[in-house]
Amino acid sequence: MTERSGAPVARTVLQQCLRARLQVKPAEELSEAQFVQIDRGTVIYICFFKGATDDILPKMVSTLLNLRLSESDSGKMVSVLELPGSVLIVPQATLGGKVKGKAMQYHNNINKEDGLRLYSAFVSLCEKELTAAAASSGTGAEVTVKHGTYGNRQVLNLDTNGPYTHLMEF
Repeated sequence: MTERSGAPVARTVLQQCLRARLQVKPAEELSEAQFVQIDRGTVIYICFFKGATDDILPKMVSTLLNLRLSESDSGKMVSVLELPGSVLIVPQATLGGKVKGKAMQYHNNINKEDGLRLYSAFVSLCEKELTAAAASSGTGAEVTVKHGTYGNRQVLNLDTNGPYTHLMEF
């Protein structure tokens, strides 16, 4: 699942969760911290590399939302769309790090402007797919896509459901 040259253009980590809460804005003198939260579903950490374009996004969204990585109430492995479950998308530039000596370097990460544009488009495509799946399922389950803020430090609280953590490159 990489570009033709063999070098990945994006890296993701998927984590099944029972609940996840992400601080998207820290508390300030006159305002409280702001959070987004999902219940049962999947947390997707995402990092784009140099060479990533919009062309890869549909494949990424389809793959990530349709993989059978979530456990249903009956114990069957299903996709987050089939569960139905919510999705929390967290921009994670550190996924692009390479060790050099005793430090990490991020030279292969996409520039901030292009990364923000791709991240926003990825979030929009996920929202579209999850909304369509929820409407067609007829279960009436409330499923949502929540997301972090690109380029900012964020605090995550996560209740996992087993060690269902998967690394995927595109």
